[in-house]
Amino acid sequence: MNKKDFPHVNLAFIGGSSTYAINFPEDLKLSGVKVLSKKTFSTPFGESPEFKLLEVNGQSVLTLKMHGWRPGVSRADASKQIFWVLEKAGAKTILAEGGVGAIREDFALRDFFIPNDYIDLSLRKDVYLTDKYLLIMRDPMCPDLAKILSKTSTRLFPERHIARGVYAVTDGRHFESRAEVRMIESFGGDVVGQSLCPEVYLAREIGACYAGLYLIVNRAEGAGPDWSHKELKGLFYQEGMGVGKIIIESLKQITPDRKRVCRCSKLRKKTLLK
Repeated sequence: MNKKDFPHVNLAFIGGSSTYAINFPEDLKLSGVKVLSKKTFSTPFGESPEFKLLEVNGQSVLTLKMHGWRPGVSRADASKQIFWVLEKAGAKTILAEGGVGAIREDFALRDFFIPNDYIDLSLRKDVYLTDKYLLIMRDPMCPDLAKILSKTSTRLFPERHIARGVYAVTDGRHFESRAEVRMIESFGGDVVGQSLCPEVYLAREIGACYAGLYLIVNRAEGAGPDWSHKELKGLFYQEGMGVGKIIIESLKQITPDRKRVCRCSKLRKKTLLK
């Protein structure tokens, strides 16, 4: 596939469970937002999920639903498909969202969580597009983008707590056991979820800034009273519009002439193994 077959974008948004219940971005009906096209791409890792090409305040944005996960496709392959497309399109700024379970006692349902670090307990370790780079994971999430997400969330939802901390990643699709949650807590995990890795590695591999906004949708097993499936479902369906608005309003602030203060692009080096 030639480069001309790909849209050229700087911005991308990877949709997760917190916006899954809405038709993003059409349901939001926000000014300055337009859907230009919908398309799938042939990749070395299989046919990609459907991408939407948006125009947000004059800038092109690629977006897709639920981290590309769909029946019959492994999560590792879905991630590789997504980031192969984003690299071909030239994306250098990536926002993501999802739902997580809270381990810390001071985190409440419907709080927003913006991670500043992670612990990868998944088995999806060997997920990459190429072996050309050494990826330094010193600052895995872009502090510049995290600040934008935090400020936007506070402006739109001043009553909500914006939590920071460590995101522990597990495989799923099942949730974690009580014993696993106790282990994760002892390792320093503040929340637990399933989508941050390998996305954070692949973003660094393509030289992009990456940060995410995560809705706390339940207490992790053993970290509080047992959660109900009904309450979990209700949170996802009730919060989609709000999370979607935060994402769009954050994207509007990432203009081409913004001065970047992060060092994300400098933490990808050529491999020493040749």
